[in-house]
Amino acid sequence: MLGLTGPAGAAQAAPGPTPAADRNPVIFVHGYNADPGVWGGLRADFTAAGYTDAELFSWGYDTALSVNETLSGRFAAYVDEVRTRTGAGQVDIVAHSFGSLVTRWYIKHGGGAGAVDDWVSLAGPNHGTSTAWACALWSQACRDMTPGSYVQDGLAEGDETPGAVSYATFWSNCDEVINPDSSVPLTGATNVASGCLAHNDFLGDDAVSAGVRDFVR
Repeated sequence: MLGLTGPAGAAQAAPGPTPAADRNPVIFVHGYNADPGVWGGLRADFTAAGYTDAELFSWGYDTALSVNETLSGRFAAYVDEVRTRTGAGQVDIVAHSFGSLVTRWYIKHGGGAGAVDDWVSLAGPNHGTSTAWACALWSQACRDMTPGSYVQDGLAEGDETPGAVSYATFWSNCDEVINPDSSVPLTGATNVASGCLAHNDFLGDDAVSAGVRDFVR
């Protein structure tokens, strides 16, 4: 087994799981028409990396509601609950798809910048997606995801990655939901091209999972 070599040439043990005291609790936020169950694989990967169930949280919410008027406020309350329960000053957020908009609005317009350390968007419609027009007539979430919507304009104004939060996005050139692909990356974020992945493949891809864990560690 290979070890790491220190300055003096001595072999060192490979680093193990990060001590709990050095970790933030992680909140997973699902996307449109989904539920917290989509995070089973990623949560298992975090657990295998040393996280405990007491450090991992999955927020469930009604995706029929408005990002700016309702959901970001409800998410703010959930973050406060997690911080109170764990005693942590900050949390890390991993969001898929529509969940990226809810959590970004909380950070940018809901006073959440100081409560979030790392934020990760998996296949988020961060600049809108043209596919949302197909359901915009009856779905508030789809209206929020359309290019040029109130939510999109509010997130695009000024700094796309405000505060001291570390931002990362993971995107694919084979994502059938996000159109154009360039909607996902944000100026000021670590933007990771994840190869040819379908929209929901981000939830179970090993390389994406490893990248997310490395980023929030």
